[in-house]
Amino acid sequence: MEGEDFKNGQIILIDKPLTWTSFQVVNKLRWAIRRKFNIKKIKVGHAGTLDPLATGLLVICTGKFTKKINTFQSETKEYTGTIILGKTTPSYDLETNVDQTFETGHITEDLIHQTTKQFIGKIQQQPPLYSAIKKDGVRLYELARKGETTHIKSREIEILEFEITSIKDNEVEFRVVCSKGTYIRSLAHEFGLALKSGAYLSVLRRTKSGDFDVKEAISPLDFVKLLD
Repeated sequence: MEGEDFKNGQIILIDKPLTWTSFQVVNKLRWAIRRKFNIKKIKVGHAGTLDPLATGLLVICTGKFTKKINTFQSETKEYTGTIILGKTTPSYDLETNVDQTFETGHITEDLIHQTTKQFIGKIQQQPPLYSAIKKDGVRLYELARKGETTHIKSREIEILEFEITSIKDNEVEFRVVCSKGTYIRSLAHEFGLALKSGAYLSVLRRTKSGDFDVKEAISPLDFVKLLD
């Protein structure tokens, strides 16, 4: 593969490592392509952000294929992960510490499975305060880290599948297929509320995006090695 191939457009499937930002992945690939082929400038972008604490599939587009990003972003996504019951965090995940604990003695496996049905279909979802959504030009997570709260409008999303794959004490493993714009952290939080308890997301992995599967993806470092 030559530099012109990347300029004309390539789709690269990356398995994003834990703690990496999606922006860091894009920068790493752009730098590697420019260095290998001595290209001064090339467009590289991703079709859907993953939080630093999430792993899994990032669809990366280069060159002319960056025009396809909006199309890829609009496709359904599949995630797997773990929800911890009986506790909440302000960020709805492990970015912040536990702030409240709740009773879980009333929660049965049957109740957990039955409660998933409340979330199937088109629902209104409140994005988390710790998100990259902008208000007056400022990212919400920047305001949240300063202790500032703000009202966020709920948005319509669609949950196509919500499957519980394992229950061990207060750890619930799941698989979700959902529309663009769905916050799995918010889903975990709302799931806890529906169980008359609390919950937060401890593990998240994107496994599919449209027709793309994480099984076909490689790490950013392995991509750099392949180029070399």
